[in-house]
Amino acid sequence: MPVAYDFKVKAIDGTERQLDQYRGKVLLIVNVASECGFTPQYAGLEALYRRLGPRGLEVLGFPCDQFGHQEPGGADEISSFCSTRFDVTFPLFDKVEVNGARAEPLYEWLKQSAKGLLGTRAIKWNFTKFLVDRTGHVVRRHAPSTTPEKLEPDILALL
Repeated sequence: MPVAYDFKVKAIDGTERQLDQYRGKVLLIVNVASECGFTPQYAGLEALYRRLGPRGLEVLGFPCDQFGHQEPGGADEISSFCSTRFDVTFPLFDKVEVNGARAEPLYEWLKQSAKGLLGTRAIKWNFTKFLVDRTGHVVRRHAPSTTPEKLEPDILALL
């Protein structure tokens, strides 16, 4: 059975990254968007990363444009938006699809590992969050409406 560390993804700069580089860390994997009602959650995600990163948390942001065309920009625009508007320092990755035939393999695995409401696999909107433990297994899926601050107890329990 695969774990998170088995996947390769592209960073926002286009370089291929093996998630194995995060082995032993707690991961919070989030599909993000710049023009979404939940976009202000970038601030909370960054706050978690700064506060808990030294204890072993990695926040991984995957821009996605599948929901209402809320991430229309390219890599440079996304990077600039995140750094200037929210001072994001956590890792951002290349824009991905999270549902459908072209879904990123990491997201196919995440959805299989932690189903949504009523057992659905599909991701319903931007800022769906997956919490992965230090062994690379998905512990929990959180809805877009769950703020980063509400995740802190779950994260602390894994650190």
